[in-house]
Amino acid sequence: MNHPEQSQLGKTSAYVDQYDASLLFPIPRLAKRLEMGIGATPIFFGADLWTAFELSWLNLRGKPQVALAHFTVPCESPNLVESKSFKLYLNSFNNTRFADAGEVQARLRADISEAAWRGAANASTVGVKLLLPELFDRQDVAELDGLSLDRLDVECTRFAPAPELLTAIFDEQPVTEVLTSNLLKSNCLVTGQPDWGSVRISYSGPEINQEGLLQYIVSFRNHNEFHEQCVERIFMDIWTRCKPVKLTVYARYTRRGGLDINPFRTSHPQAIPPNVRTARQ
Repeated sequence: MNHPEQSQLGKTSAYVDQYDASLLFPIPRLAKRLEMGIGATPIFFGADLWTAFELSWLNLRGKPQVALAHFTVPCESPNLVESKSFKLYLNSFNNTRFADAGEVQARLRADISEAAWRGAANASTVGVKLLLPELFDRQDVAELDGLSLDRLDVECTRFAPAPELLTAIFDEQPVTEVLTSNLLKSNCLVTGQPDWGSVRISYSGPEINQEGLLQYIVSFRNHNEFHEQCVERIFMDIWTRCKPVKLTVYARYTRRGGLDINPFRTSHPQAIPPNVRTARQ
């Protein structure tokens, strides 16, 4: 079983420019989920939406080709893929010849699916979509929709996850709200380097105290955890303490090394949101 400290994070890495699927480094999700009280069968649905902005390869005549890539990794997969290994893997396409974009897409889907489901009895696949240069000008930039919690003038004194800041009104009529914040920040689990994000929380149920929710989001500021783990922690803390009937948590993190990761977790089946970047991404 792979552990985060065994990855290439925080280490000097050779630049491999010939295709090498072994560079992908899957990390089991289960240990962190058990720590959060999730268990082997999560109570949520969702996916990790990745965007690769630095994908390139050679055609059969040696001419460089470029594309953007969107990846959808279901949260049911037993492993997440460590992001630096993902970047190193994508770099390995740079001087490798492929017949066309379809071959590149198929190779990406096969390799990342194998890593995400490595060790599982029943494997599935990830979604891979390549966007060629003629479609670049159709890529939208949009902010997360909802009522901004950042409008609130609150005092913030907690900078490690403090779920006790979350409260809800249980003796009044339930509400349905969509709340957003651009103040999510956490740190890489291994290197401690900052990760910046925005978060959208949609719920139905007892009304959540908005000031406490914003203070809770800010409390991740010095917390070391991967993006996917932070979003699952936020989901579980709100679900446990505020007891909504429905809950969706969606975060969009700024890119690192040409990659962004955008975890989406929901208590009920629904369509995955379109992978549209925010201005900071």
